[in-house]
Amino acid sequence: MHDTSTHPRRGFLAALFGVAAMAGLPTSVAAQDGGGETWIKEVPGAKRCFFDCPQHMNGFGLLHILNYLATYTATGASAGQVGAVSSFYGVGPASSIALGFNDAMWAKYGLGEYLGLKDSSGKPYTRNVFFSPTKADGHLLAQRAQVPATIGMLGDAITGAGIPNLQKMGTKFLLCNNALGLWTLELEARGKGTAAAIDKDLRANMVPGVTIVPAMVIAIEQAQRAGITYNKQ
Repeated sequence: MHDTSTHPRRGFLAALFGVAAMAGLPTSVAAQDGGGETWIKEVPGAKRCFFDCPQHMNGFGLLHILNYLATYTATGASAGQVGAVSSFYGVGPASSIALGFNDAMWAKYGLGEYLGLKDSSGKPYTRNVFFSPTKADGHLLAQRAQVPATIGMLGDAITGAGIPNLQKMGTKFLLCNNALGLWTLELEARGKGTAAAIDKDLRANMVPGVTIVPAMVIAIEQAQRAGITYNKQ
């Protein structure tokens, strides 16, 4: 297999246009996903849903996953009977791809400012707020829903929708390799460094448990074949 991890532009375009796509994937993709479909085994239960979240939506996609899992639990489903999948991909300030990376990457590349996400004091987040949310971060949901931030349950909602908690409840998170290739070019164009260096940095600093898949469009198709229902966010 030809490793293009130091050539994200070539690797992305090859995959995008279908020119020897499998030969153009970085070896790290195959290593993390075992050839493309092993992630499906990490989605528990007979009731399973794919939440397609190309945008961060201030965490509302994560909140919908929490609603899905918690409601089934509240209505009698036991542990392991229900599972979910969520996607991280896209480019631009509305995209969800940044949710797949740790606090160090949010601080280094100014991802809070890039996404337009600010804490309650008005400062851009320098940590992945969706990985370690606190009750004080409930204002993000209020902003998205256009409701008063004083609604107390919003703090509990955003902490419940934190990525680690959703993982414990049975959620598998996927990140698109093709989108990552394009995103590194975007960050390069924004003056954050070279695409090759950014690509290497990001792959070494992913949120634990997130799996890179070759292309999200294929992962969605694989989920459908496996009987996982689809929910567009």
